[in-house]
Amino acid sequence: MIDRIEPCLPPGTYLRHTDVVKNVGNRQQPEGGAAAGASAAAYGPERGAENGTRARVARLILEHGPITAAMLGERLGLTPAAIRRHLDNLMNEGMVEARDSRVRGRRGRGRPARLFAITEAGRDAFVHGYDDLAASALRFLAEKAGSQAVAEFARRQVADLERRYRPMLAAAPPQQRIRLLAEALSNDGYAASAGEAPAPGGGDQLCQHHCPVAHVATEFPELCEAEVEVFERLLGTPVRRLATIAHGDGVCTTHVTPRGMTAADSRPAGSPAGPRTDEKNARPRARGGQRQKKDV
Repeated sequence: MIDRIEPCLPPGTYLRHTDVVKNVGNRQQPEGGAAAGASAAAYGPERGAENGTRARVARLILEHGPITAAMLGERLGLTPAAIRRHLDNLMNEGMVEARDSRVRGRRGRGRPARLFAITEAGRDAFVHGYDDLAASALRFLAEKAGSQAVAEFARRQVADLERRYRPMLAAAPPQQRIRLLAEALSNDGYAASAGEAPAPGGGDQLCQHHCPVAHVATEFPELCEAEVEVFERLLGTPVRRLATIAHGDGVCTTHVTPRGMTAADSRPAGSPAGPRTDEKNARPRARGGQRQKKDV
């Protein structure tokens, strides 16, 4: 049985790496007349923001950019006014940027056509298929060299994080380390926060609202286990993983034991012994290309 903890994230939809642009409105219909209708038919039924017009504009820019507004409109069957409205929205959100095209030879009259390119923020909003590639590589490693090789790979992956964080945390007073760790993780894209643990027994709680490897960690919990080992060494006190995004909890939550106490001392009565990251017992793996789904 897992400790019941207070949620670190306000109720609402959790956004992580999905195959859509973040902050795109739901169920946007194609615009621009009959041509747009033909385009909509080609893409099939709308399924919320995943197939929204703006998301398709951003994906075309990602895959074919830099690209002009005229070429985007032609590919999607949108009027110039419609395509420019979507481009303006994407630029306001920082997903797309505009630049002047280079003119070879003699330049004619008028402004050169503007090219639209994806920004780093826009690129980060898309899945690049790396999750499946990484899972396939780890599956191959497990088959050829065993689970111990996967664990060693996971530890090597987080070794750079430990190397970068250690000087800063080692120089800080112990009571400030969890806050500094949360700030460092946030700078690396984990959207982390730290605060007092709500459960009896004291201690602190580290919450990570984003996990770049959540899909892969669903099948290979060694990635989570290696991360927790690093947190324990950096903080200099026992830690215990209570929840993970990889298994549908919405937030990766880690309990940090007060210094001078053991993990058993800070564990409320009736709570499980050992970390949640012992996923070998918590959930069966699906190492055949099929990820285990969370029961609802």
